[in-house]
Amino acid sequence: MEKLVNINPEIMGGTPVFMGTRVPVSFLPEYLAEGGTLTEFLADYPTVSREQALAFLDAAAPAVIAKEHGAAAA
Repeated sequence: MEKLVNINPEIMGGTPVFMGTRVPVSFLPEYLAEGGTLTEFLADYPTVSREQALAFLDAAAPAVIAKEHGAAAA
């Protein structure tokens, strides 16, 4: 599997970004949470590929599910 995220102090001060871009990975879930679509995100950030975005969402899903499950149990 290709690396999805780059953390380099010389790129965006070490903020995690999509590999090969300067787009922080945090932008994608924030964009979607604000009602944007994946298609719109990709149009606004064309250096991020659809494959990168989908792979990131797939990788992040277990953490989101665990967080929601933990919140429901509390």
